[in-house]
Amino acid sequence: MPSSTADEFHRVILDSINDGVFTVDREWRITSFNQAAERITGVDRAEAIGRPCCDVFRASICEVSCALRQTLTTGRPVVNKAVYILNAKGERIPISVSTAVFKDGRGNLIGGVETFRDLSLVEDLRKELEARHSFADIVGRSAAMRKVFELLPLLADSESTVLIEGASGTGKELFARAIHSLSHRKGKPFVAINCGALPDTLLESELFGYLAGAFTDARRDKPGRFALAEGGTIFLDEIGDISP
Repeated sequence: MPSSTADEFHRVILDSINDGVFTVDREWRITSFNQAAERITGVDRAEAIGRPCCDVFRASICEVSCALRQTLTTGRPVVNKAVYILNAKGERIPISVSTAVFKDGRGNLIGGVETFRDLSLVEDLRKELEARHSFADIVGRSAAMRKVFELLPLLADSESTVLIEGASGTGKELFARAIHSLSHRKGKPFVAINCGALPDTLLESELFGYLAGAFTDARRDKPGRFALAEGGTIFLDEIGDISP
């Protein structure tokens, strides 16, 4: 087969592969570069060929632990090593790298080949999965917590009072704030009051306020917590501690 025909045949084969593929000579200069490699890196084949691979990929391992260098030095392949590269736009792209050596018919080392797979979709799915395990400042992975996360937007759409039950320290206020932030009231105040910390004699005035002169020390009007939360959300923590 003529050399030009063989080169074209090899190019067609490489371009049919969905993963990025490139080859280098013993001087680390790129000798072939397929279409998937162009797509992932944003670098044209004509621009890549002849350049050192580190100039094209600018990968997180180029300087200290280059996978191809490791393979060409030891003769052992690298399989599915996760790294990051910078594409032509300067965007950080996660990829999975595998390498192998090239030898001639007499067994002499003449270069290496690297295949790499774009993991951007996998990374996006991972972030989406992490998001499903968190809500605002709440983190949880159990089936019960996932059900609560699904319920919060429904509660936020409701105009009804929401009862949040749980022992002290279990994050009831976090859930209340999450509901508030998802509701149409999110632009209005969120007012939290610890009912258990207020004596019965002050509870009414704290919640509903008072007018100047209502009692001896009432020198001016004081709005209550309900007034401060107008249009927003009021969270009555430890409401069960209020005297009947």
